[in-house]
Amino acid sequence: MSFPIERPRRLRSRPALRRLARETQIAPQDLIYPLFVREAIDAPQPIEAMPGQQQHTLDSLAREVEAALKVGVGSFVLFGIPARKDAQGSEAWAEGGIVQRALRQVREAFGTDVLLIADLCLCEYTDHGHCGLVDGDRVDNDRTLDTYRRIATSQAQAGADVIAPSGMMDGQVGAIRAALDQAGFSDRAILAYAAKYASAFYGPFREAAGSAPQFGDRRAYQMDPGNAREAVREARLDVAEGADLVMVKPALAYLDVIKRVASSVDVPVAAYNVSGEYAMVKAAAARGWIDERRVVREVLLGIRRAGAQTILTYHAKEVARELPCWSELG
Repeated sequence: MSFPIERPRRLRSRPALRRLARETQIAPQDLIYPLFVREAIDAPQPIEAMPGQQQHTLDSLAREVEAALKVGVGSFVLFGIPARKDAQGSEAWAEGGIVQRALRQVREAFGTDVLLIADLCLCEYTDHGHCGLVDGDRVDNDRTLDTYRRIATSQAQAGADVIAPSGMMDGQVGAIRAALDQAGFSDRAILAYAAKYASAFYGPFREAAGSAPQFGDRRAYQMDPGNAREAVREARLDVAEGADLVMVKPALAYLDVIKRVASSVDVPVAAYNVSGEYAMVKAAAARGWIDERRVVREVLLGIRRAGAQTILTYHAKEVARELPCWSELG
């Protein structure tokens, strides 16, 4: 009987060999934990569509950050839900705005142990729910950039290490970079939502942030799911304007886009494992249809394997806690 010379199964035969040969790894420092902080509530509010996630008070936010730090997650992106909204989204840049207060409080409590990322958009702050200032039924791109400059400066003053513009306005990165530099914040990085698709996977987030548009939709500024080359173009434009990192959002339906972008730019690439992706896993696990630990592991490894150096995920804290046990999963 003849035997094959090459036997790849040898490296799968024992757990120790499988771990030795594993090409892709996940560590707590690879994860960014998105958190919601809401004004004018006395206790954290569970988010029905995102089991395990909450709209936090300032106090419960600090406790959640502390719990994440204990399992090794030190990077957080903050989304604010103000008590008052208007057409200009003025609470987004207010000194006493909910995100500004959260940034200052978390920074004071944890110092440089945390990396604080401030999402920069208007959808949570405007009464119409769009990501920019509106003129009739359309978003005014260039007028919105002036508002983004104000928000970025306010967030940096409050203690954000990274500004993350997510509105998909043309020229937003360049406008924000110039504003930060002019205000003396040249050391603050920009994580650009470079390829943010007009996706159906954002539904639970819109419930959590109260950010659903009151008219129309966001297809006029978010990307068409059928386009991949455009994502590369968007990422390159953002890098040319001064982005320090670029992001693809969502992740699972756009693994090919992550790969293309990662092959086309020389800055770190992030991917957002978004609310709908999280909710699907939680819903299936609650019904006993999947093994949640194994599925989350495959999801995050797939995103990393596609080329993302860092992953924004609502699973961050639970994954970091489980990582020592992942080797048992094969």
